Amino acid sequence: MTGGPCDVRELHLPPGSELLGYSNGVLSVPSNPVIAIIKGDGIGPEVVESAVRVVDEAVKVAYRGSRRVYWLELIAGRQAYEVCGTPLPEATVEAIRLVRVALKGPLETPVGGGYRSANVALRQVLNLYANIRPVRWYGQPTPYKYPERVDLVVFRENTEDLYAGIEWPFDSIEAEDFRRFLWERYGVRLAADTGVGVKPISRTATQRLVRLALSWAIRRGRRRVTIAHKGTVMKYTEGAFARWAYEVALGEFRDKIVLEEEVESTGGVIPEGRVLVNDRLADNMLQQLILRPWDYDVIVCPNVLGDLVSEVAAALVGGVGMVAGINMGDGVAVAEPAHGTAPKHAGRNTANPTASILAGALLLREVLGWREAADLIEKSVVEAIRRGFVTHDLARYASDVRPLGTREYTMKLVEIVRMMG
Repeated sequence: MTGGPCDVRELHLPPGSELLGYSNGVLSVPSNPVIAIIKGDGIGPEVVESAVRVVDEAVKVAYRGSRRVYWLELIAGRQAYEVCGTPLPEATVEAIRLVRVALKGPLETPVGGGYRSANVALRQVLNLYANIRPVRWYGQPTPYKYPERVDLVVFRENTEDLYAGIEWPFDSIEAEDFRRFLWERYGVRLAADTGVGVKPISRTATQRLVRLALSWAIRRGRRRVTIAHKGTVMKYTEGAFARWAYEVALGEFRDKIVLEEEVESTGGVIPEGRVLVNDRLADNMLQQLILRPWDYDVIVCPNVLGDLVSEVAAALVGGVGMVAGINMGDGVAVAEPAHGTAPKHAGRNTANPTASILAGALLLREVLGWREAADLIEKSVVEAIRRGFVTHDLARYASDVRPLGTREYTMKLVEIVRMMG
């Protein structure tokens, strides 16, 4: 289909808005930027609308009306598939390229068939190579014993690994050809009913992620960066990820970092102004992350492992309803909640919008540089929870709290933003 949201020629920027600029690796941000918005599927429209309300209020309060966000609505996922015949219309991609920043709700991805993930496709086509996911406790109820000691950031490679989507079903011609190639060329025999996939991990993609993570950690005064991998088994993919990560640390940041063995040889004290760089095997680290989360600060992971690590970390603070992420490329960024579409909750006014609200705060802080508004949102979330204003997913962990609906929680948060400003 053509026309409307499927046709890039139909794109019109909101009156009064301006585009972000990008030159020599630096974004220039006007006081009236336009941000693309994709409401998504399932609970997406509800939680994203909440995020827009809170972000608008925080910007208004923090800057006394001197700054404003203009929103440009785009479509992707199930809605786009039904309207445009594809879950990721070219018009949506081109619009994000133009405006450079977007807030996205969760998108439906069929399991085992149907169309491929629009989430993954968006990261690949825009080269959003780093997923940055902060995980911290805002005071919310949680069954975990040490939530107050969780404050970490996961840097996940976002374009390679198994998420590259290079795979074929067992009964396809491609899988048959691949199995035959392995046998005839390398003597590797796979059963005839074997589906196959390829796990690409490159030096280039690894090192640009590690470079970003180390730069971020140093700039933010974080205490350590851990390279997570399963290099004992996947020696030439995840093992290489670890080796290439150390190459960047030692080759480009030697005067800013210290290795774990160097610290151990001097009594375990990290020198002032240095960031400790170490690595951990994935299985061991996932256990330690639950038992001793305070040992972790910034974690750098290949794609699949990064997905698992960030989900485990989110569980420590009450679940993915409280965690947001931002997908970063060079001069373009897309923020999103960590959770999925949760279709059984769609339209029931029960979803927790906090992750989408925090995604909005991430955009303000990491892309626009509007720290005051981002701080105001995060402090307001803390205050709302302190007052017992939480949605159903968190209220179940506190016997004396009455859960609020999505809209009611959002209204309370907007009121607190006004009060705290």
